[in-house]
Amino acid sequence: MTAAIPAAAATNQAHPAARRRGAPRAWFEAARRRESAEPPHSYPPAPEGETLYVIGDVHGRVDCLVRAQARIDRDRGVAQAAPPTTEIYLGDYVDRGPNSKAVLDLMAARARATRVVALRGNHETAMESFLAGRLPFAAWRALGGGETLLSYGFAASDLRRAGGPPCEDFAERLPEDHRRFLAGLGAFYRAGGYCFVHAGLRPGVALERQDVADLNGIRNEFLDDDGDFGFVVVHGHTPVERVDFRSNRIDLDTGAYVSNRLSVLRIDAAGAALLAPEAS
Repeated sequence: MTAAIPAAAATNQAHPAARRRGAPRAWFEAARRRESAEPPHSYPPAPEGETLYVIGDVHGRVDCLVRAQARIDRDRGVAQAAPPTTEIYLGDYVDRGPNSKAVLDLMAARARATRVVALRGNHETAMESFLAGRLPFAAWRALGGGETLLSYGFAASDLRRAGGPPCEDFAERLPEDHRRFLAGLGAFYRAGGYCFVHAGLRPGVALERQDVADLNGIRNEFLDDDGDFGFVVVHGHTPVERVDFRSNRIDLDTGAYVSNRLSVLRIDAAGAALLAPEAS
């Protein structure tokens, strides 16, 4: 059962790029060039015979998601003898950006067409908690839930109503394939020398004993720990200006909803490296 998230605890830190919303295009191009650099650490290979593609926080940016999936399809297509591939999505498909409904449309369709492992982020937890009547609209709106409701056809006047739109009204507009997709979201995924999770892990706690609230929302206790978790943790949730490669973890959240960059990590027999970003 998904627990409701207290509004104060669930609110994301502002993305570093949010301070640069008026920045010239040159800043974003420089960030792309930095992103394409080789990782500074050596990472383990994917499980034998597999290639993994990992995608960070989408947050309603269906345009970025379309481009990221096209990059994956091109990369998969150029392989001489393409091994089995798995696409791993780290959660936070909804909120903040303008097209959450279109993102879930695309994710549901993608999961029917290829092997997808989709994880739950704290924003999906908040959305589900609102749907179940456990989270007030004001708390979800603070996370960007208003943008999500607008993408499902609610009017701005609905959001200004006292208490916001009733959760029952949203439930009526939620397509069945969106429900199935959300119900199938996982908490974490292990593959070879990697663990994929939305936010991170609590140091010193075995993976099977981790609290879902930590998997979806932990920050400093995880980010500040440079110890060996027994695998490389690939995560999102905490936005960074460029992918943060550490010896024990990789932060893949480059804040697509403000930076226009949805980063994709490729893990194969040679280890982990970023797919080159699309040409500007």
